[in-house]
Amino acid sequence: MSLHPRAIMMLVTPAVLIGLWWLYTVAFAIPPYLLPPPQAVATELWRLFAGGSIWPHLGHTLGIIAAGFVLGSAGGLALGFVLAKLPAVERLVAPYLLFLQTAPKIALAPLFILWFGLGLTSKIVLTVSLVFFPVMVGTILGLRSLPPMMSELCSILRLTPAQRFFRVELPSAVPEIFSGLKVGAVQATIGAILSEWLSGGTGLGYLMVFAGTTYKAPLLFAMVVVTALLGIAVYQVLVLSEKWLLSWR
Repeated sequence: MSLHPRAIMMLVTPAVLIGLWWLYTVAFAIPPYLLPPPQAVATELWRLFAGGSIWPHLGHTLGIIAAGFVLGSAGGLALGFVLAKLPAVERLVAPYLLFLQTAPKIALAPLFILWFGLGLTSKIVLTVSLVFFPVMVGTILGLRSLPPMMSELCSILRLTPAQRFFRVELPSAVPEIFSGLKVGAVQATIGAILSEWLSGGTGLGYLMVFAGTTYKAPLLFAMVVVTALLGIAVYQVLVLSEKWLLSWR
């Protein structure tokens, strides 16, 4: 059975990158504290997972991602629906939303810590702030992308507002909504790592800070690999969910 070209690329590309990484460290004799070789990072990953020390940190980060993504998505969907249906309200609140979105989150993070403390609340709030905007924008675009022909059909069939929304508008808006959700999922991962990086004694972000301050380069690179794979996994879950919801197409 022949492999799909995309599957071949997914296998070959990481192998080539790892090979170039190893070759670079050997050819130029790079000190391990600056750039550890791939085998050192692989050994560190095996130690973390086989020994079980990473599981509490991974669970903590996943909890923040899940809570921030769910709350941020719910808020983005709700406000996106309101703004899509009420353009006057959108014109009123759009400048404030744009200001909040363009404000650098790395600068807002210390404020969240000051307001909500060093615990879980400030981390979730930071993650929610990153997820909220892309989901809201995707919802607005999706609900406003209904073809005029479909709108006329709803009028001919005399659908109620609820029937129009659930039977026509929402199914039509699913692709745009999921575009926002996929961006929000990646942002949730970034927000969780950033919040743990700034405060806390548990999580993948904390392990990154610990590795950096103690000059444990293999551990730092191992955390980068785990974080990247975690973001890809979260993104792929949404991709599969989108395919399942859009299977009728």
